[in-house]
This record gives sequence, structure tokens and C-alpha cells, in this order.
Amino acid sequence: MQTSSDRHEYPAHWEADVVLRDGGTARVRPITVDDAERLVSFYEQVSDESKYYRFFAPYPRLSAKDVHRFTHHDFVDRVGLAATIGGEFVATVRYDRIGAGGTPAPAPADEAEVAFLVQDAHQGRGVASALLEHIAAVARERGIRRFAAEVLPANTKMIKVFMDAGYTQKRSFEDGVVRLEFDLEPTDRSLAVQYAREHRAEARSVQRLLQPGSVAVVGTGRAPGGVGRSVLGNIRDAGFPGRLYAVNKAFPEDQKELDGVPARRSVRDIDGPVDLAVVAVPAEHVPEVVTECGEHGVQGLVVVSAGYADSGPDGRERQRALVRHARTYGMRIIGPNAFGIINTSPDVRLNASLAPEMPRPGRIGLFAQSGAIGIALLSRLHRRGGGVTGVTGVSTFVSSGNRADVSGNDVLQYWYDDPETDVALMYLESIGNPRKFTRLARRTAAAKPLVVVQGARHGGAAPQGHAVRATRLPHATVSALLRQAGVIRVDTITDLVDAGLLLARQPLPAGPRVAILGNSESLGLLTYDACLAEGLRPHPPRDLTTAASADDFHAALSRALADDTCDAVVVTAIPTVGEGAAGDAALAEALRSAAAAVPTKPVLVVHVELGGLAQALSAATSTAPQALRPPPDGPAPADTPRPTAPDPGPQTPPSAGRPASRPPGARPAGPPPSVAPSPVPPPVAPRAPAEEARLIPAYPAAERAVRALGQAVSYAQWRRDALDPGRVPEYENIDEKGAAQQIAGLLARGQGLTLGMRETCELLGRYGIRVHRALPAPAPDDAVSAARAIGYPVALKATAPHLRHRADLGGVRLDLADEEQLRRAYDELTELFGKPAELRPVVQGMAPRGVDTVVRAVIDPAAGAVLSFGLAGAATQLLGDMSHRLIPVTDRDATSLIRSVRTAPLLFGWRGSAPVDAAALEELLLRVSRLVDDHPEVVAVTLEPVVVAPHGLSVLGASVRLAPPPARDDLGPRTLPAY
Repeated sequence: MQTSSDRHEYPAHWEADVVLRDGGTARVRPITVDDAERLVSFYEQVSDESKYYRFFAPYPRLSAKDVHRFTHHDFVDRVGLAATIGGEFVATVRYDRIGAGGTPAPAPADEAEVAFLVQDAHQGRGVASALLEHIAAVARERGIRRFAAEVLPANTKMIKVFMDAGYTQKRSFEDGVVRLEFDLEPTDRSLAVQYAREHRAEARSVQRLLQPGSVAVVGTGRAPGGVGRSVLGNIRDAGFPGRLYAVNKAFPEDQKELDGVPARRSVRDIDGPVDLAVVAVPAEHVPEVVTECGEHGVQGLVVVSAGYADSGPDGRERQRALVRHARTYGMRIIGPNAFGIINTSPDVRLNASLAPEMPRPGRIGLFAQSGAIGIALLSRLHRRGGGVTGVTGVSTFVSSGNRADVSGNDVLQYWYDDPETDVALMYLESIGNPRKFTRLARRTAAAKPLVVVQGARHGGAAPQGHAVRATRLPHATVSALLRQAGVIRVDTITDLVDAGLLLARQPLPAGPRVAILGNSESLGLLTYDACLAEGLRPHPPRDLTTAASADDFHAALSRALADDTCDAVVVTAIPTVGEGAAGDAALAEALRSAAAAVPTKPVLVVHVELGGLAQALSAATSTAPQALRPPPDGPAPADTPRPTAPDPGPQTPPSAGRPASRPPGARPAGPPPSVAPSPVPPPVAPRAPAEEARLIPAYPAAERAVRALGQAVSYAQWRRDALDPGRVPEYENIDEKGAAQQIAGLLARGQGLTLGMRETCELLGRYGIRVHRALPAPAPDDAVSAARAIGYPVALKATAPHLRHRADLGGVRLDLADEEQLRRAYDELTELFGKPAELRPVVQGMAPRGVDTVVRAVIDPAAGAVLSFGLAGAATQLLGDMSHRLIPVTDRDATSLIRSVRTAPLLFGWRGSAPVDAAALEELLLRVSRLVDDHPEVVAVTLEPVVVAPHGLSVLGASVRLAPPPARDDLGPRTLPAY
């Protein structure tokens, strides 16, 4: 690409796809000598005003010298990047390294002058902001630490781009020009700005797919049946209000309609814009369709065609080509091999999926990577009888198929702002970017519940068709990290729906105290046991006897809800002989009216073969059109406020709320009078009529109801804790600079190494972590010399891999008070286990008695740095009883970390033992977290055993591994996954 005189090869790793502010995409890449014609064409389309702002003078055309200068770069001191759409330039940016006097200079000069030019048609799309992020990352890579830019005062748009970037900057005015200087080191504010822009862009890109004004189904067969024809019929039957087209190149030229829908032979033949294209043609014909759609200006694609990464290596390459092709035109893709998308909003009514029936409108968002699981989820939420019953509606549904482009992360960005979605349910078979997912999940969970079930947990690899980075973390660790981020993680689809129904219908519980009442003593006892198993605090069940009437239930539930020592109520019910549907309706009304009087506490019903009761509980507040089921007293006003529970977390997402004007296709602030959405205690704002707040979920088994309630209790506690996440303490005796120098010197020896004991102790000591000295004892006399140096009493340990940390095998002798005991112990070890060379014995000073624990930290290439804690020995090795937190760890994280393991009671005075020094243990965890966070080259730390005594602790064993750190894409510029 470049001439032989250029100093560096073409930096292909600078190429990236980005999502722009309006949801479209662009490709960022270096400018090369082959771009001369593109540059000239681009410049001709820029207005005279923009040219004047760029060059500070009229500059109608580029000279040959200009073109040479702007296309020949050494990729070190002179760099140019272009944003392209459809292969053509829409914006450029370049930097030139300068010295102290502002003249061109080579390295080590660390300042550069930067300048932008954006086509007028693409201004306001966030192109310049994206280019600034990328050129800044390039500059940092090339040793440039500061940018300078000169801007005319009238060029307010460009000044705003620089000022809003979040970098530390200095501004001056001289000779009629505004001079801006800013450091390129990322700051908390620059990262916050970057994340906010990422959120807006990705949310808007999904919104364009879910709220189209016009849809074309490409591949609609001429004969009934087939995928394309089915999708077309589903869109039409759902009542999509926008323009709909059937497209098939095999249509006769005179055919104008298909099933009452305008028919065209090509997308190019459609008059007017097309926002969304559903592609249902064989895989080999998809590239032609993508080209047609791109040239027509289609904004996004849903590709239901199979035959891609789901079909093997050739299909995987075909999938990569599909994504690259679509992004060339600025289009995003759901799929391929997708089941489709659904939006039940009255303004959209889009069923661009293979689901033959439109779900009821509601407030649950669904995302599934599997079409089969998506069908199961829709079916379970749609059913009213059997299993989890009651009418519950869906706001949006996305089945991503192979997840080649649009992923769960993108949909989370959309749901966070979506006022029509109050609960998010996700079925994930792979997490492509765990670090980003946990960041987005934490923000989403602070505003609305996020329930996740993971498939393929034990397969050891992502499902075929999913191109994701591998993680070395076990599933249990990933689950713990998701819970730390506020995700409600469940194990089955049934649990997913159970938890979703409760969270979509009831307020969050204020605590774990549960009242149980009903007309079956046995069912009440089962519920009581289930509560204890879930860690809840149930009151003794109240048996109303089988003779209880609806009025008895109403009175008992009213008393339970009025009890200040009760946070939630579970009602158990068995059939009443002879009453039938009338009795069910009376009981349902009694429970609803009692619950409505106390809207701050959740109520659940466990029923046994009472389909009629389950339907009655939800009938009056169905999401079906009110005209079909008017309330007894007439329709409630659409703007009647709904009572809501006190929200334990933030009530309004930072970017939530209604703009004064909405783009075409956007949804209104509330439902129309004819539709009553499913109730939920909303984290954003109340919206529904008051009576709808008490739609009560019914469950066919006590275990399922209580499990859902336990998940809600844990989530509510997380919301309360999230209000004060804690802080990362500062310690005066940390030598961060000295540790960095030591690490750099050690890594100079090689790419990765495990430190020896001396280097390990030195590095840990710089962070205030003292390791008890252990001296090698290859012979009895060496052991005696070591003991004299350390001082009696001592311990003699075998450190061979098969004996390390295995005191149960007898490889450790403790409390050796003198030379005689030491020599006797040495002889015993060698007699039992072999020669000293095999045992690798060491002598170590005795530590105070306490509980043996283990502390580990590891940097996973996908999830990031993780800190783990557990009790040493069988608890961790056999039972896997460890807790995990993402680094950096706060003081609150450290406190919860040591209390999250199942064996934690051993640390806090179990069976009369002395409690350990928890404060010292928390400080150790925080110091290890700081070490790994400050120095990502520390890729693994193990402290084992750490003996925690009633006063203080002793680190008796330690190992540290160094390596060049994995690349962190969350600190670089915004990019889409590379294809």
C-alpha cells in the first residue's frame, strides 16, 4: 500500500467499524497512496464554508502537492485516518508531529497538530467525535501525549468536538484563532463521555431496527409457505402501520401485488426509503441482496437465512464477508440464522419473525440467541393455563441467531432507555465481550431488573456459529461476576420466566421476611421449607383451613400486609370443592383488593390445579384491549397514576425521559386508552392505571414461587447496596513507582515468567504484603541453619507439587521447638515421602494459629482482572467454594467477598471458636486488588495459605506471574467487533 520510502508497514490494526450517533455505521481506516481519487472526490463534495474553516482561507480545490501530502504518511510522525461509507470518504483527520516551536519534528517530540474535515452531509452524525477517539489512540501508540489544534472562532461545531471530548485541555485566543491543547491520556471524564456516546449510538442503531417506518421482505416465495412468505404474512397480520413490500427477483414483471402487499422484483424498484429489510434468500444470493439494500439506503437487515457459521468453516467465512459487506454501507445486521424481531408497541406493531402469532403488548423485553428458545419463551409468556399462568405481555423481542453483529450488549443499550420495557429477560449461549456486558448490565440493573439464563454452560466452547473470545474462567466464576453486576442469574428457562413474571408484576421486597398463609397446611409447610432453603426468613405458616372463604383470604392477606415485620406474602391455595369458576373469581378478587391496599409489598400465589384462579388473578388487568374486557366501573382514565413501591435504586437512567419531539416511529409517553400494559413497579416512572399494579403472579409449585421471590429479594438488596458501592482505599506504604520499575526489569528477561520467592516477596512487599520467609533445606544441616536464622519454633514443610498445601498427607511438621525436634521431623519426612530432592523441604517460622484461607487474582483476556477468595483445602479444591469480584475491588466488595463463601461461618466464631481478624483480611484483599489494577503485567497472584488469626494474619506462601498484559478494548476507541 505504501511506497518503499515509508517508515512503517500499513497498520491494519487501526482499521475499525464504528456506530455513529444516528445508529448507522462507518469504517475508520488509515489513508494510503491509493486513496488519491477518493480524497479529491471527497473534497469536491465539501462546502466552501467547511473548506474555509479547515484552511482559514478560500480553498476551492486540492493541488497535486496537497493530494500527495494528504495521502503519503509514515504512520509515525504523519498519520491520516478516513471515515468511509460505501467505500467513499465522508470525513478525514490527520496529525503531524511537531516540536517546541510548532514546526515538524520527529520522535521523541510528543506533541502533534490535529485537523479534521467532515462532509457537510454527514456533519452532526458524530463522525468527528469517533475519529478523534481513534486518532488519539493512534497517537498514544506512537508516543504522542498531547494534541494541539487551531480553530476559527466561528467553527463552533469543531470547538465543541474538542471541548466535549473530556480530555484535560488548555484554551487560548491569539491572532484571531482559538488554540486548543489537550493531553491524550484517558481521564475518568473522557471515558464517561466515550461510554455515553457508545450508549447513544448503539441504542439508536437497535431502535432503527425495531421501529422502522417501512419494511421490505426479500425472498417472498410466489407459492404459499416458505420462510419469506411466512414472515411477510406475520408482518401484515400484526397490523404493521408502515409501508410493507414483498421482493423477489422471480416475480413476473407485471406482478404488482402479493397477498395484498406491493410486490417488487428488486429493492431498487421500490419508490421511497426502506428502513428495514428482512432477508430470506439462500445464503449464496444474500451478497447481491445486501448490495441492493445498501445502494438503496436501507438502514438495517434481519437475515433469517441459514448456511453461515452454523454450517462450518466455509460458512464462518461467508458470515464474516456478510458483516463486512453490510458495514460497508453503514447497515447493522440481526442474524444470520435469526428467528426475527418483534415490537408490540401500538405505534409499530412489527412481527418480523417466524412467530405465527403476535405476543400481547406488555413490559417484558426478550432476547434469545436461539430461535428455539425464543419460541419457548414467547409461548410460555403467552400461555394462560398450566405452568406459570396469567397474561403477561412483551414489549420487544430479538432473536439474534448467530449474533454476527447486533448482540445482547446492543439490545441492553436500547432497553436501558426504552420506557416501554421494565424487565429484561435474556437467554445467552455465549458472551462475546464479558467486560462490556458486565459494565452495561450493572448500569441497566440499577434501573430495571435484568434476568439471564446461560446455555452451553458446560460444553467448554461457544455454540457453532458464535465467534467469541475464549475465557479461562469457569462458569461459576462468570456467574459470580454477573451477580456482582446486579444480574439475576438463573439456571433454566422456567426460572427465567418465573422471575420475570414476579418482577414485571410486583414491587421489589424491602427484605427477606415472608408471611405464608393459605387453606392447606401441607402446602404451607412446603412453602416454609422452600423459603428456608432460599435463605429467606419465613414466618410460621398460617393455616386458614380448607373451609376458608374468599373473605377469610382477604382478611388474612390484609393483616399480613399490614404487619411491619413482613416484607412479602406467599398465598397458598387448593381447590374448594363445588365452587368452580365463581369461587376462583371471588378468591382472585379478594386477593387483588387486599394487595391493592398495600402496594409496596409483593404478593405471590401458589396454586394446585387451579387454572381458573390463575386466570382470574390476571383477568381484570389483562394486557388485552380494554374494549373486550371493561372494568366493572367503566374504563379508568389513561392518566390515572399508579401506586409504586419505594425504589431501592436509582429511579431514572441518566439518559431516560421524553424529548419534546420524537423522531418518526418513536413511541408515545404512555399507552393509548385502549391498551392496558402489564403492571410493574417501574424503575423509570409510573405509567399505568392504579388497579393494574396488583396483577398477582401465580405458580404451580411452592419451590418455583419461592425461588423467584428469593431472586427478587437478592436483587432488591443489590439495588440498595449499589447506592453506595464503596471506595478504593489509599495506603501510604504502597510503592507503585518502585513496583513498576521492578516489573519492567523482570519482564525484560522474557515475555512471561513466574517469579522466584525472593522477587515475589520483594514485589508484594512494595504493596505492604509481607510474606513469611521460607528457607530451603536440602539437607538436615541446612534445615538447622535455617531455623537458627529464623528463630524457633519453626515449621518444616515439603513443597513438592504433589504435597504442597496438603497438610492432610503429613507433609508438614509444626511447632518444632529445637534442633532435636527439627532433625527428627526431617528424618520422618524423608522416610515417608522420599529423598530431599523430591520433597523440596523448607523451614518457615511459626505463625499464630488461625483459619487457613487462599487469595487469588488473575487477568482473564475476556472478562478482565478477577479477585477470588476461599478457605484453603477441601473447601476450595473439592467443593469449589470461592467467591469472586472484578478488580478494582472497593472496601464494600472486600467485605462481601469474605462473607460470600459458604464456609464463611468458620471465620466468624462458628461453634464457639474465636472470630478472625476480618479487617486485616479485607485489607489484604484490597492491597492485592491495587497491585493487579495498578500493574496489569501482574497476570496472576496466589497467596496460599493465608492464616487469619484473631489478631492479624500471616501469608505463608505466595506466587506471582508476570506477562505482557492482554489488550483492553474497553479503554480504546469505540469499535464494533472485528470481522
